[in-house]
Amino acid sequence: MEVESVDPGTDPLRSIPKSPVVVLMIGMAGSGKSTFMHRMVVRLQSKQKKVYTVNLDPAVRNLAYPVNIDIRDTVNYKEVMKHFGLGPNGGIMTALNLFATKFDQVLSILGRRAESLDYVLIDTPGQIEVFNWSASGQIVCDALAVSYPTLVCYVVDTARCVKPVTFMSNMLYACSILYKTKLPFIIAFNKIDVIPHDFLKEWMEDFEKLGDALSRETSYVASLARSMSLAMEEFYSNLRSVGVSAVTGAGCEDFEKAMVEACKEFEESYVPFLLEQRRDLEAKRRAAVEEQVKSFERGLDRAKRGHQELESEDVLQLEEDVRNFSIGEHEMD
Repeated sequence: MEVESVDPGTDPLRSIPKSPVVVLMIGMAGSGKSTFMHRMVVRLQSKQKKVYTVNLDPAVRNLAYPVNIDIRDTVNYKEVMKHFGLGPNGGIMTALNLFATKFDQVLSILGRRAESLDYVLIDTPGQIEVFNWSASGQIVCDALAVSYPTLVCYVVDTARCVKPVTFMSNMLYACSILYKTKLPFIIAFNKIDVIPHDFLKEWMEDFEKLGDALSRETSYVASLARSMSLAMEEFYSNLRSVGVSAVTGAGCEDFEKAMVEACKEFEESYVPFLLEQRRDLEAKRRAAVEEQVKSFERGLDRAKRGHQELESEDVLQLEEDVRNFSIGEHEMD
């Protein structure tokens, strides 16, 4: 399985102010991430913006929004799960890792479309750890960041943050995503049509109020959260957060303003860093791709040995499919 070479072309970082804005949508299962994707696609298109969508969740059954590039067209995660002897999360991760080895094809497609696009919205799996802590997530983030202004939106279910311990858990997740991606970051507190997010902003802005809420909890986890909340204060002070409703569209205007601010931060702070570090980032990305290829080869060998006593045509067909697949796109409207 060959790793594709990168077409050097012109330096995309030089044209970043004119590039389409890439927004990576990350969120736990049930947070309303895909619904918010749909809301933003409809809203931006109503403003005559050209929007391009990418789905990186191989396990999703139905998508509410029109998708231009869909991982499900190229990698069948159920077949991967079956033949590699994996569980659902392992199947999703392996499918995403395989897709990431061909991500240069996605960049080529976006490159042909870039001049006519305003936004590229990318939906990720609801299993956050699959994207955030796998090699594929880093490959995708690095590849996009050196090509386009790239932002991360972490979608949070506001109703699930009523308890301060759960809120802290979500914020620690947000902190880990920011640390891993190192990209401009927006937290979208979703479902404010169900419960307003004002109390969450108070907890982020007033350490004492969060402390009072935690003091009413008696579990060991609450004690741990209290000890960590002070350390999170600096994280909150530099964090963009907005309340939104994917269902009603409330707060979407604030989210758009946050995107503008995040793009400005990317241009001012991240582009100079990327210009200095792009060779190292690209080398790391290529090394990660090569490692995923080798990992696939090892897994394929194990799958073949495990099917020796059975008919192995399915395994051989899977090998053919994942070695030679090409990423295509659905026609834009």
